[in-house]
Parts: sequence; structure tokens; C-alpha cells
Amino acid sequence: MAIYLNDVSRTFGEYLLIPGLTTKECIPSNVSLKTPMVKFNAGEKSAIELNIPFVSAIMQSVSGPELAIELARNGGLSFIFGSQPIASQAEMVRKVKKFKAGFVISDSNLTPDHTLADVLALVRKTEHSTIGVTHDGTPNGKLLGMVTSRDYREGKDALDKKVSEFMTPFSKLIVGELGITLSEANQIIWDHKLNTLPIIDKEQHLQYFVFRKDYDSHRENPMELSGADKKLLVGAGINTRDYMERVPALVEAGVDVVCIDSSDGYSEWQYETLKWIKANYGDKVLVGAGNIVDQEGFNYLADAGADFIKVGIGGGSICITREQKGIGRGQATALIDVAKARDAYYKEHGVYIPICSDGGLVHDYHMVLALAMGADFLMMGRYFARFDESPTKKLKIGNNFVKEYWGEGSNRAKNWQRYDMGGTEGMKFEEGVDSYVPYAGKMKDNLKVTLGKMIATMCSCGSITIQQLQNQAKITLVSSTSIVEGGAHDVILKSNTNV
Repeated sequence: MAIYLNDVSRTFGEYLLIPGLTTKECIPSNVSLKTPMVKFNAGEKSAIELNIPFVSAIMQSVSGPELAIELARNGGLSFIFGSQPIASQAEMVRKVKKFKAGFVISDSNLTPDHTLADVLALVRKTEHSTIGVTHDGTPNGKLLGMVTSRDYREGKDALDKKVSEFMTPFSKLIVGELGITLSEANQIIWDHKLNTLPIIDKEQHLQYFVFRKDYDSHRENPMELSGADKKLLVGAGINTRDYMERVPALVEAGVDVVCIDSSDGYSEWQYETLKWIKANYGDKVLVGAGNIVDQEGFNYLADAGADFIKVGIGGGSICITREQKGIGRGQATALIDVAKARDAYYKEHGVYIPICSDGGLVHDYHMVLALAMGADFLMMGRYFARFDESPTKKLKIGNNFVKEYWGEGSNRAKNWQRYDMGGTEGMKFEEGVDSYVPYAGKMKDNLKVTLGKMIATMCSCGSITIQQLQNQAKITLVSSTSIVEGGAHDVILKSNTNV
């Protein structure tokens, strides 16, 4: 007969944290959110440690190269979505790896034969006034000149005027050579009173721009997640179908970690994928697996060689797997159960395998609860989809600005590989929806608020590290009445009146 689990399947919203002793040591400046991302042996350190416990979901509507760059600059990591051709995913990874703090790959390029009309159209499109003029109009073409807003007069100059007639030619440019440090580049900028310094290689091909304004920006990102080569870290999603072709291409592109993207990770398909990657690459390729919701699933993927394991089925805001298939588990209960398995595995084998909580985070305080319940880091989709840096369109619906957000299980994504169970290709039914999320502006501004809340909560719990929080946190179930009591009640909010 069927096996019945008698525990209630619970969500984060059913729990609250009990305050711990807030010592004089528990001040925001002492709190560290650093956390291991991939497995390590007892007494050793993880090969990747996140500076903030956030990774972005493996989704078309979330994790493109722009978001990956910005999240890494703020201490987290993105997984470039895998539901695209191998070549295009690899190119997105390369774009992130090419980025150097303070060194900007040009997104505004024209040829000398273009016109002022083309310049104005490009400025409107990119909102960037500095244009690199290359022999072929590409970001890495031979640099022939540069155009800024000082080189033309809109409304005065003829729209058909050739770029070659008003650009600053290469012979008059001050440039830096590839290999120059950011400090050296900024010294040149200051010495020559420049706003922009082009960086070229020995063949005069444009590589980067260094902007005067970006030097301060670099100093404002002390949490930046980068490797020994100072390049930003980036991940990528893979599936259990074309991994033999996709993984080598991603490795060649410089990916730091990959993750099998699936709604159900407790499968022989994932086991075989993990075994193949480890047999061919060993620990040179770090790979996460999932998703699972219980101890059996964790142990199965741990034994297969997973470097981290994702927890959660059906808890995401656009996921309807539970509704469609009746499969899943409340995210809090799943996380608590898997954390026990992780700790038992560590005790038995001396290997710590981090777990990632994926889904079910509605409020910022849920993030702290998830960490207290045992998560080492959190994967979020909706949270990041709201920002300027996500790859989707910003639209105005009624009086509100929104951004598009769709699930990988929706017909729009057509990511049938994520739900692969063998057999013929193609999606049989949807497990995700197509939606909008409220537009929230720049990632950095929102992260500052969220992390501030998390740090304040940890201080109230008497913890200054995630490990302390996991060991010391006191957590209580709450009633439905307690949930109502926790918000504003029995008052008339001023925002709801015309007074």
C-alpha cells in the first residue's frame, strides 16, 4: 500500500522566528552573508563561496547576461537559462566572463558610413551617448574613431551627414592597451581630462571602454563575486538530453558552475547526467542537481556526485506543477527534511553538500526563515524578474509599470527538456504560467533594502553568520489569527483614504 507521511506540508508563511539574545556584537556591520555554494570535505573550504546567499533562477525571463553581471557585482550568481541553442547560451556566458569591473564591452557601435540619423537612433535605443566607430560596426571591430554628444548638434546638423565627417578619428584618440589595470586606466583618464578611454588590442581592435564615472561604481561593489583572474563568476542551466554537447561548449566558454534544470530531479536521467559529467571532467566541472523535496531524493543525487542540490517542487509564483500533477511539498517542510539529510550525509561521509531553496519566497523575511531552516543559499525568479537588468520588456499596464515574467513550464518557454521523462519530444501540458510582475527599478537599490532587512533580522536572532543562524535559530508555528495580527489591522490606513 501507499506510504503516508503524517506531517503537515507547510510553507514559510506558517512560521515566525523567535528573537535570540542580541549581543553588542550583533550589529549590521559585523554580519556576514557569505555561504558555501558547492560541496567540500570537512576541514576544507568550498570552491565557490557566495558573498550573498542569492542565485537567479534558470529562466528565460530572468537570467540573461546583463542580470548575471549585475548580480555577480553585488555578490551573488546567475544561471544563464538553458532553454536556447547551445551556441547562444555559450555566447551569453562569454559576455559575462569578458566583463571586467570598470571595463565595459561596447553596446553602441557603428561604421564610418553610417549617418547622424543612425547615431540618434542608436542613442535612443541604448541610452548611451558614447559610440565606438569600428570597421564593421561590431563591438570588437578595428577602432577607427569615436562619437559622443559633443561631436554633433542635433537639429542643426543634417541627418544624412556621414559619421566619418564628424567622429573623432583614431589618430586623435587617447587609448589604453589590453592588459592595462583599472587603476592605470583611470590615471590616464585623469591625466588627459577624459570621460572615456577606449581599450584596444595590438591589432587596434576595440575591446572595452573605461568610463570616468565607472571608477566610483567599481569601488561601490566590495561584495563582487569574481575568481582569481578577477573575472565575474557565472553559472548556466543544462538538461538531461543534450548535456554531452552543451557541457563542453559551456566549459569552453568559461562557465564556473552548471545546474541541471528540472522540476523533478529524483530521476535516473539526472543520475546518468551527473555520472557522465564527473567521469569526463571530475571536479573541474561543478554541477548542481534537483529539484527534490525529501531525504531520499537528496541521498540519490548526493551519491551520484552532485555539488549542490536544489529543493522545491511547485512553490514558485508561476509554477503550477502541484495543480497539474498533484506532486510537490510545502517548501518549509521540504527544506527542513532535506537539511536533516544533508547534515546526516556530512556526519557519515565527511562531505558537506550545500542545499539551495528554490521557490516559496513571498516576503523578504521568508529568506531568513529559509536560511534558518537549513538552506545554504536561495534561488529566486520573481524577485529578479522585476528589475531593469532582467531580459524582459518593461510595459505599462493601466497606470502601472510591469515586466513580463513566464515560467519555463509555460508554452511560451517551450522548455520541454525541463520536464523530460524520456519518449518523444515536446510538451504535453503546461506546468507554468505567463504573467507580469510589478516593475521595481535597479537591482542594486532593491538588494540594499532586502539585505538590510535580512541583516536586521539576523541581529534580532543573535546571529552574525548564516551558520550561527542555522545552529541557534528558534522557530515557531503560527496560527491563521497570528498571521493577521502580524500586519496592520484595526486601523484605517491613510493610503486608503482621500484625506
